[in-house]
Amino acid sequence: MAEAELMKLYSGRILALAADMPRVGRLEAPEGTARARSPLCGSTVTVDLMLNDGRIADYRQDVKACALGQASAAVVGANIIGRTEDEVCAGRDALAAMLKDGGPVPAAPWDGFEVLEPARDYRNRHASILLAFDATLKAFEDARERANA
Repeated sequence: MAEAELMKLYSGRILALAADMPRVGRLEAPEGTARARSPLCGSTVTVDLMLNDGRIADYRQDVKACALGQASAAVVGANIIGRTEDEVCAGRDALAAMLKDGGPVPAAPWDGFEVLEPARDYRNRHASILLAFDATLKAFEDARERANA
């Protein structure tokens, strides 16, 4: 990747999002927890969540990813409270379509992903960008399994 391409990809806005990620850390006793890993780059996101009537009431994330994965996790973290599993799934699908199929930027409540539009051309980064959503969906599944145990 040429230096000019890297500069375009890692814009100031992406770096600012990565540096100011909300909801960082772990919950003491989460209802659901999960870790997602990108096999290509080794990035990981661990998510803990608490639910209230099927909606996320509290959320924390431990993100070990590139600036693109961190920026994506920042957008997810800023918009996650109050979301249902279906809304998270729809957000993930919309982000994947934006990256992989040239689809539109995800609509509200997932405002902020337009900053990652330049990453469309870098397929090797897509898995890292989707990790926060993937870990959140797995955490919903974990919460369901724990509730049924």
